[in-house]
Amino acid sequence: MAQGTVQVTHTGTSRWRRRTGEYTSLTAALEAAADGDILTVAPGTYRENLVVDRAVTLLGQEGAAGSVRIAPPEGVPLAVRASAQVQGLHIEGQDAAVPAVLVEDGTPELTGLRIVTRSAAGIEVRGGGRPTVRACTVDNPAGVGIAVVDGGGGIFEECEVIAAGQSGVAVRGGGRPRLDRCRVHHAAGAGLSVTGDHSSLEALGCEIYEINGSGVQIASRAAAVLTDCAVHRVTGNGVTLDTDAVLTLADCRVHDVPENAVDLRSRSVLTLTRSEVARFGRNGLSVWDPGTRVDAHRCEIHDGTGDYPAVWVSDGATAVLEGCRVHDVPDALCVLDRGSRADVVDSDLSQVRNIAVSVSGGATAELDDCRISGAGRGAWFRDHGSGGTLANCTIDAAQTGVIVTKGADPLIERTTVTSPTEAGFYVSAGGRGTFQGCRVTGSEGYGFHIIDGCRSTLRKCRTERCARGGFEFAQAGADGEGAVVEECSSDESTQLGSPATATAPPAPATQTAGLLGGVPSPRSTTPAAPEAAPEPAPETRPADTVLADLDALVGLASVKREVRALTDMIEVGRRRQEAGLKAASVRRHLVFTGSPGTGKTTVARLYGEILAALGVLDRGHLVEVSRVDLVGEHIGSTAIRTQEAFDRARGGVLFIDEAYALSPEDSGRDFGREAIDTLVKLMEDHREAVVVIVAGYTTEMERFLSVNPGVASRFSRTITFSDYDPDELLRIVEQQADEHEYRLGPGTGEALHKYFTALPKGPAFGNGRTARQTFEAMVERHAGRVAQLSAPGTEELTLLYPEDLPALP
Repeated sequence: MAQGTVQVTHTGTSRWRRRTGEYTSLTAALEAAADGDILTVAPGTYRENLVVDRAVTLLGQEGAAGSVRIAPPEGVPLAVRASAQVQGLHIEGQDAAVPAVLVEDGTPELTGLRIVTRSAAGIEVRGGGRPTVRACTVDNPAGVGIAVVDGGGGIFEECEVIAAGQSGVAVRGGGRPRLDRCRVHHAAGAGLSVTGDHSSLEALGCEIYEINGSGVQIASRAAAVLTDCAVHRVTGNGVTLDTDAVLTLADCRVHDVPENAVDLRSRSVLTLTRSEVARFGRNGLSVWDPGTRVDAHRCEIHDGTGDYPAVWVSDGATAVLEGCRVHDVPDALCVLDRGSRADVVDSDLSQVRNIAVSVSGGATAELDDCRISGAGRGAWFRDHGSGGTLANCTIDAAQTGVIVTKGADPLIERTTVTSPTEAGFYVSAGGRGTFQGCRVTGSEGYGFHIIDGCRSTLRKCRTERCARGGFEFAQAGADGEGAVVEECSSDESTQLGSPATATAPPAPATQTAGLLGGVPSPRSTTPAAPEAAPEPAPETRPADTVLADLDALVGLASVKREVRALTDMIEVGRRRQEAGLKAASVRRHLVFTGSPGTGKTTVARLYGEILAALGVLDRGHLVEVSRVDLVGEHIGSTAIRTQEAFDRARGGVLFIDEAYALSPEDSGRDFGREAIDTLVKLMEDHREAVVVIVAGYTTEMERFLSVNPGVASRFSRTITFSDYDPDELLRIVEQQADEHEYRLGPGTGEALHKYFTALPKGPAFGNGRTARQTFEAMVERHAGRVAQLSAPGTEELTLLYPEDLPALP
């Protein structure tokens, strides 16, 4: 394209400058122009270095975009040093040592510039430059897109950095620009980079994406405020803060990030308000080092795609979450190291695959009025010096609500755990903890499970409808001290466990009677040390008596046949040995498969008694464990826990409920495999000392047996526990009624049969537990009905009618 001409329209009052002038070069036109003149540039290529040092208007002639090209072979194509107006030019630079457009002074307006260059920067503002840059595009694959340095400033409105070989926008040396509705993408460095003392950036309604690095990087005492901005599809962190950086994000979105969505270090401070963090590969918020702090208000953090906590606080950092939602993540909040702290207020942590709150290494977590639901573990205070407070919180549908281990000592107040599958509160390995006004309802395991002689304090706590028992304590520690229990209550009977469980003398703990019966005395679950005298074996019932108890159980016909066949094999083998004959080797370890509530634990307990009666086991007692009892949080601790559980079961049965949880499908960083390997070796080394029974859902147990080649060979047979049919569920209710001195009134049996037939048999169906819960619900409704009578008779006090049935779910 040939060079065109430049028409200068003079606006001066001098009669010598009233006519319009036309020049063959931009340089000549600029020399002839005065402040206020208008320079209209005809289409063409101008290989000149323009210096605009007067308050003129420089216009590309209307026509095709890019028709006026400023393309010198070297140097700065366009330098602006005055409050001029420049519009509609196509700028091309070839010099990698200088910028394509340089603003050094004044308040110029740059509009509609298209900058396609291979320069140090597409646009650089420095010194006293305060331009207003509107609707400009920068394509600079060799350097920075827009640079604001050395005290420069200005406003950039609706601009776009199409490509940059370094940062999309770089601010340093005290620069202070504002970006309004700009787009920055395809940068090889950070999308927005702000560094150095007094450097700052304000961005409103901007989008940063397709960045080969961090989307936003603030460092070295710089500051930035981003409002209604989006950062996504970057290869590094979404936002990185380092060394006393200060950033405010309001109404922003950071998503689709392979690394940390936001990473802070070295005394940086982030304020996050009404913002969303989603689909991050590592941490959503990663907060490190003393003095580093995040304050998040009414934010949402969700859909972690990796295997890392959504919020990570370590090395003495602090995080505050208020009114936030964290959901669909591997772990929600991990606080570790002495001096680290997290304060979480009025927030929801839900759908957490592993642990909602993990506190370790002497860190502190304070949760107030928070809600945890659908988590593998609710809160885990892991080790000595780790603690904090849970106050007015609810934990629903977790495997275990709160875990306290290895000397951790939190305060848990007015916290309710509903429907845990293992335990509401679990304390072991020297954990402590104070539990005040806490409540557990609907646990499939224990309500409070305190083992290893832990010195926990329980005050005014309550359990309801806990399948294995409301309160379970191990015997006191070696120093004679144990848990302190004051004014706690449960809806269960005073004694927990089966007759086969050895009960130790009460530990020196303070206990007062509850509303519906006293909390049981602590009982032993830990064997004596090898050098101590062995505990006396419990009185052994004859095998026929125990088998009669087995036969008395409702349903389970195939299970009873399997157990009897196995018992007959063992008995005949014993007699053959007594006669001097070879006895067939019978592997006594079993796999129980089936849905919850089908009697697996009860049958395991009776099986242990039968083996003790036959002389196969010394004691026949049952030690029931699950994943939380076997798997530790550090390398090596799992083997120790598994060994301890095995030792407690010596002479009896080790019953591992939900054993498939030891081998989760996504087990890349899981210690469950270590528990399996340790168990297999123990079963081989001590094959006569312990009978191991693993139990769980049928499909999951098939996967569990395939994990370790040695696992399946250790178990002689699999016994399947079928779901109860309506007739059997009705019989269980009838047994419950007889035991508690109730009777079914006319038509109640038929109504119960119809009820159990119509009852959904989904994953939440609990079989025998469902039947017992149905009976409890009928008793409650009966009480509400009879309480209205002034003088009820014996029939009114004992008869249950169809109207006492609860509504179908």
